[in-house]
Amino acid sequence: MPLSSATALEPCYYVDPKWAAHENEHIFCRSWQYVAHIDDLAETGDHVVCEVAGQPLILVRQADSSIKALHNVCRHRAGPLATCNGKATSRLRCQYHGWQYGLDGALLTAPEMAGAEGFDKKQIALPEVKAHVWQGLVFVALSDDVSPFETVFAGIAERIAPHDISAFKFLKHDVYEVACNWKVYVDNYLEGYHLPYVHPALTQVVDYAEYSSELADYYSLQVSPITDPDGPYGEGTAFYYFVYPNLMLNVVPGRLQLNRVIPTGRDSCRVDFVWFFADDPAVIERARSDLEFTDQVQSEDATICEHVQKGLTSGSYVPGRLSPKREAGVWHFQNLLRNDYSRVS
Repeated sequence: MPLSSATALEPCYYVDPKWAAHENEHIFCRSWQYVAHIDDLAETGDHVVCEVAGQPLILVRQADSSIKALHNVCRHRAGPLATCNGKATSRLRCQYHGWQYGLDGALLTAPEMAGAEGFDKKQIALPEVKAHVWQGLVFVALSDDVSPFETVFAGIAERIAPHDISAFKFLKHDVYEVACNWKVYVDNYLEGYHLPYVHPALTQVVDYAEYSSELADYYSLQVSPITDPDGPYGEGTAFYYFVYPNLMLNVVPGRLQLNRVIPTGRDSCRVDFVWFFADDPAVIERARSDLEFTDQVQSEDATICEHVQKGLTSGSYVPGRLSPKREAGVWHFQNLLRNDYSRVS
């Protein structure tokens, strides 16, 4: 359906819990998911634990400097290899019964298994999933049925140049719990249509008249000039990237704000805000006002998204028409969703 005649996604996808399992299988398991920053995996044996689409994973820095992503589930009786991040370990040891694995996931020792007929530790290893490092950010993909990483992120690093987010340093990690379906939160992010009504202060920072959207195969970009040298964003250009299905990369001069939206229920989600700043005294000086300003914007977004969720659940809503000028990103995201939903028999 062309944007000029498009309507919003049907409310059943936001309120019917049956879609959560389909989204895990057909969307989150078949996409690249951000899980860590490379600084957390600086040395051989450094490891990070995480979860993607309900799958416990452990990322491990190898002796050759590569990153392996392994299932954090022992092949004995499903115990965890680690329950928290760690540094410079030489082996991964199951916290349940002590089976030990190499950093590559191969089983090395299994205590008191001598009487087990046919047991061959050389045949046992932790399953591996795809891992990729881009601009200092570490991503994983659970399924082999995933588009090549270079295809999904094509053109982003070039477009934001001369910003080099791989040189930015971690500053802060915030978590927001929002009482709405994860797609409501994404829909809201993808349009500036609501800025004058929900974010009056933000409208004074970005240039709403010049606010525009651009679409690629796997992501959309909202871009706006910012002309407030004394404000929280500085002066230059704001790039708001959304990479399907749940990643936001907000780049303004000297700063990357990475947002990851995680569904936690039919009408709830968690939003991870991870902050990276350039190692520049002027940028760091501005960081405090940036953090406070974003907290205000996030509170405004959470409030309106929670009201929208109630509206979607009310039974009175039918999909409305989209604004061709202001809601191209929403249309793009919802079309990608419709394509993935079409895989469900």
